Amino acid sequence: MLITENFAVFLVATLTLCAIPGPDMLYVIARSIGQGRKAGIVSAFGFSVGLLVHTCGAALGFSALLMSSPLAYSIVKYVGAAYLIFLGINMLLSKKSISSLGKLKQASLKRIFSQAIITNVLNPKIALFFLAFLPQFVNMSEGAVGWQILTLGIIFNIIGTLWNIIVAFMAGFAGDWLKNRPKFSRFQQWFTGGILISLGVHIALSQIS
Repeated sequence: MLITENFAVFLVATLTLCAIPGPDMLYVIARSIGQGRKAGIVSAFGFSVGLLVHTCGAALGFSALLMSSPLAYSIVKYVGAAYLIFLGINMLLSKKSISSLGKLKQASLKRIFSQAIITNVLNPKIALFFLAFLPQFVNMSEGAVGWQILTLGIIFNIIGTLWNIIVAFMAGFAGDWLKNRPKFSRFQQWFTGGILISLGVHIALSQIS
């Protein structure tokens, strides 16, 4: 059902876009350095669920509806930005040493997973991106446009998730190295919190383009 001659272009574009550092990747890096590669991988899977929500939204037309309402877009954008900033400030104010976060309980990983989902779903820029990007590779003459968009979105999601897992492993090694150096413990905490706050501010100040 996909246009075969355009599918290779889609794959190249997807690989290129996934390799460019964005909010999701930076969040995975921050979590991996701050709490270990397991936390980064859990974040990657959380973002995967969020992307699936955006994919279904694009396929069903919800993304178009969101983009057509400035008020709805603004509400989702600012709620998502505020959530990221809240997480970042909470991290900065925490008195718990990052070096002690390696022994995470399962509940903590679940919270990380849910935070990643919420962060991704509340980023309307992703909805706009999916709405603008995926339809470019749809074969209108074949019909079933929604299913085509869903298929392309899932492929994009799989590639992006695998890339984020690789990033989590790489950042996790850096975190392990820092974790064995107590003087860097506080730096890890500030790095993670700073990244989250920066992402929140970026989303809040961003405009539809």
